Amino acid sequence: MTVRHFLTLTDLNSDEFKALLHRAIELKAMQRNGEIYAPLKNKVLAMIFEKSSTRTRVSFEAGMAQFGGHAIFLSPRDTQLGRGEPIEDSSRVLSSMVDCIMVRTFEHEKIELLAEYSSVPVINGLTDDVHPCQLLADMQTYIEHRGDIQGKTVTWVGDGNNMCHSYMHAAKLLDFKLNITCPEGYEPDQAFIDETSQHIEIISDPKKACENSDLIVTDVWASMGQEEEQDLRVKAFKPYQVNSELMSLAKDNALFMHCLPAHRGEEVSANVIDGKQSVAWDEAENRLHAQKALLEFLLVG
Repeated sequence: MTVRHFLTLTDLNSDEFKALLHRAIELKAMQRNGEIYAPLKNKVLAMIFEKSSTRTRVSFEAGMAQFGGHAIFLSPRDTQLGRGEPIEDSSRVLSSMVDCIMVRTFEHEKIELLAEYSSVPVINGLTDDVHPCQLLADMQTYIEHRGDIQGKTVTWVGDGNNMCHSYMHAAKLLDFKLNITCPEGYEPDQAFIDETSQHIEIISDPKKACENSDLIVTDVWASMGQEEEQDLRVKAFKPYQVNSELMSLAKDNALFMHCLPAHRGEEVSANVIDGKQSVAWDEAENRLHAQKALLEFLLVG
């Protein structure tokens, strides 16, 4: 039997993506109703963190507990990976002892190599290239608040980073229009542009990009590992702050999302992220429910 991995959103087809989102909504309702559902009893998830996290760790660990399973947290200090053991060897050993591996790391090539030598599903908890688990939560949140996103217009404001890349994949799979507005030199990687060109448009003017949008999304200006670029990025991205002026250009019922953590006064103003159009807190909670749907999909079918 072929092992299914989740390294990018494109490891799912469009129908699978949609089914996962609706299953996440079902699982959320079941949990809120107090229904006990433990399809992963005696299953173990190994969680490898080379990048720190709040939402990724807590959502996967809580999800496994709610499903009747167990999660093991592994930092570089806790494993031989941190001492130079080849990824191939660590993958063979870990996958012989656990039922699934979740990795949050820097280079995307690392997770691809881990998956190549793993006998169990590998989940991408974030790499420098993409953040697919966050998109499961974001799309679930949009559906809960506004229904089907097909045919809608989403605007990404800010760095053409891993989150932007995953939004580009989502636009292709769920058939929505994605406007990307960023300073010159901070565009998404060309490979992702080529892959999703029919569903995206890069617009340098943030005001033009936000006009008539159904959803506005942003992220921090300097991601983990880019801290030394902070001052340079603040100057470049200052015109790209999502504030009430930008939000006023979107549709009246437009939503605002941010994958968190947020820096109020930088990429987003406080009155937007804490305002009535923001669904950032539902979005954060939905990491739990969307990833439970993903774990069920990969481990139960």
